[in-house]
Amino acid sequence: MKPIILASQSPRRKELMESVGLEFSVIVSDSQETFNMEIDIRDAIQEVASAKAFAVAKDHPDSIVIGCDTIVYQDGKILGKPKDKDEAFRMLKSYSNTSHQVISGVAIIANGHVESFASVSEVYFYELGDQEIEDYIEAEAPYDKSGAYGIQEKAKAFVKSIDGDYFTIMGLPIGELYQRLKKYQ
Repeated sequence: MKPIILASQSPRRKELMESVGLEFSVIVSDSQETFNMEIDIRDAIQEVASAKAFAVAKDHPDSIVIGCDTIVYQDGKILGKPKDKDEAFRMLKSYSNTSHQVISGVAIIANGHVESFASVSEVYFYELGDQEIEDYIEAEAPYDKSGAYGIQEKAKAFVKSIDGDYFTIMGLPIGELYQRLKKYQ
């Protein structure tokens, strides 16, 4: 297989790829995350992932480059990384006793060809009290995570159920990526 490059600085994506035995290097993409809200959100996330992959692939044409992006989507709005404690609180409170979607887009560039896909998971939260949200924010510092939480952290205690792939919520649908990479061997 050609060398694989992960165009992401996410430690969770790196861990997931290592956990399935993939050998790869990391080159962080300098692409800007701009969402086209005129198209389906799944297509928009794939465009962002593709832009990240292209930004790295242009300098590494003999490699397989993987670009990724993950968003939290609720009521027609993208919930990105919170800017401050108040925004994190509002985001987490909005999940209380309801659901939201986590969507991960992945793009694979190999041999000048782009293959992209989106994975959607519906996440249902229990009712959250104000104090437990405050405690979570203090303990986990959610400012580097889309939607203000990491499911692999203490927030797992908030999750009532998931409809979809758990690893999509962590930021990389690793099973589907692994299966798609098989054709490049």
